[in-house]
Amino acid sequence: MQTKAVLGQADVIQVLDAAQKEADNNSWPVTIAVTDDGGHLLALRRLDGAAPFSADVATQKARSAALGRKETQVFEEMINGGRTAFVSAPLQGLLSGGVPIIVDGQVVGAVGISGVKPDQDVQIAKAGVSAIA
Repeated sequence: MQTKAVLGQADVIQVLDAAQKEADNNSWPVTIAVTDDGGHLLALRRLDGAAPFSADVATQKARSAALGRKETQVFEEMINGGRTAFVSAPLQGLLSGGVPIIVDGQVVGAVGISGVKPDQDVQIAKAGVSAIA
């Protein structure tokens, strides 16, 4: 039988805190979502000033990164590059800002960020991931 790492609550808090620190250092009002490897929401933190809709967008970005096992920026680039049929895939949040959390070569969850420019969302997500991966 195989075994795998899973995100514990302490891990989730580390990811949230690291992502928030990056956002706060840049005065970026965002929402941070963390999911497990199945895309199920483990935590959501909407910072002061973040738009209400960013909570749903961040959650969907994290879910797509977890289920797709890659950064959501890859999906966005595929669609923008002409593979428009991919928008019919059973995923939402196919925008930059979702980053999988990989431990020992396995996806254990993902972080999704929404609220600022795409590259800034990615920067915050990667800061969160780096706290544990």
